[in-house]
Amino acid sequence: MKKTLEDARALLHKYIDSPQLRIHSYAVSVIMQYFAKKQGADETQWGIIGLLHDLDWEKYPDAHCYKTKEILESEGYADEIIRAIMSHGWGMVTDVKPESDLEKVLYTIDELSGFIIACALVRPSRALYDLKLSSMKKKWKTLSFAAGADRNVIQKGANLMGVELDEIMQETLDAMKPHEKLLGLQTQQ
Repeated sequence: MKKTLEDARALLHKYIDSPQLRIHSYAVSVIMQYFAKKQGADETQWGIIGLLHDLDWEKYPDAHCYKTKEILESEGYADEIIRAIMSHGWGMVTDVKPESDLEKVLYTIDELSGFIIACALVRPSRALYDLKLSSMKKKWKTLSFAAGADRNVIQKGANLMGVELDEIMQETLDAMKPHEKLLGLQTQQ
């Protein structure tokens, strides 16, 4: 049986209690759907991968990606979904290199989504609607800002995708802007 976004959301809520980690998963999901649409790919599949990519992070951080693989196999998720999720931990916790466009996008935007939310939260508006690329680029240079967002992984991902860092930053921001409320940010009045 083909899995739906609702199935994935229910599974996410079963394994993740943290509001921040849920928001991160929602962010990655909407970004993945944006890129799937742009490429004419399966938006539902890409969105599911975004929702479930950190499924094990809260309860099994020492088995990150591997516990998710185990859970998704037992839930009947497709091998392509599981492989993509494994690839987002490449060079950190797995040796599964991102190869497909889907995998390269996930690898790149996972860390980038957190960086962009951090950029929004320090703005007076606490929003994305007025966040500009130039502001993000200034914050990028301050390594102590959003230190948890691994800039090397983001740059490595952009290189894998064959795009400039500025381009992926702007497109990721564009993907997130319509979903500010879902992401716990202020919305334009």
